[in-house]
Amino acid sequence: MVEYKASWYGRQVIAVDRWYPSSKTCSSCRALVASLPLDVRQWTCRSCGTHHDRDVNAARNILAAGLAVSACGDGVRPPRS
Repeated sequence: MVEYKASWYGRQVIAVDRWYPSSKTCSSCRALVASLPLDVRQWTCRSCGTHHDRDVNAARNILAAGLAVSACGDGVRPPRS
């Protein structure tokens, strides 16, 4: 239904891999946290010191991944069956 609505409004749906570590990747410096339990809602990047809200950080990373796919066909898109 999302794809139908997107085409209706002239938009494109870009699927990002479900296992893409969007919550664990710093949206500022792209450093990856080894472990981030679900009960941790805020964290600070050890590389650059940026303080993140888990959901806002994940949204920024998903947007960046989608834009990368749109611009240059980067490899975060899962294969469509």
